[in-house]
Amino acid sequence: MSREIVDQVRSLAEPILSAEGMELVEIQYRREANGWVLRLAIDKEGGVTLDDCSRVNQEVGRILDVEDFIPTRYHLEVSSPGLDRPLKGEKDFVKHQNRLIKVKTFEPIDKRHQFKGKLLGLVENQIHLEIDGGILRIPLSNISKANLEIEF
Repeated sequence: MSREIVDQVRSLAEPILSAEGMELVEIQYRREANGWVLRLAIDKEGGVTLDDCSRVNQEVGRILDVEDFIPTRYHLEVSSPGLDRPLKGEKDFVKHQNRLIKVKTFEPIDKRHQFKGKLLGLVENQIHLEIDGGILRIPLSNISKANLEIEF
């Protein structure tokens, strides 16, 4: 049920965000201590502002109220993905080339599941990651989670 809700929210929110020059990075719909939360992480070139988050919250909230397909009471939260934003698809790996990232894999590579290194790029459905002076190739299909790392 929550997968269906996420998909419906995505189909409603993406056109709104696209018209505003923003992208939808991630949607979470889950039960937390104080009830259900629908959380949208948005981004745009140069980063999102508090005003961006507030405007998107109002616009998406209005449409969700009209469509009324979420059966439980929930709290809508709209925020930036943060400095350690998740990398979800091919476009994210292309966009964030030459950045430091952390990757977790489904299957081990050289008996390891976690890697940190410089993202060199995406070639033929594999990311190329510079680690310890070498280059590691990880198929997108083996990536369970990837995030930007905060660089100081």
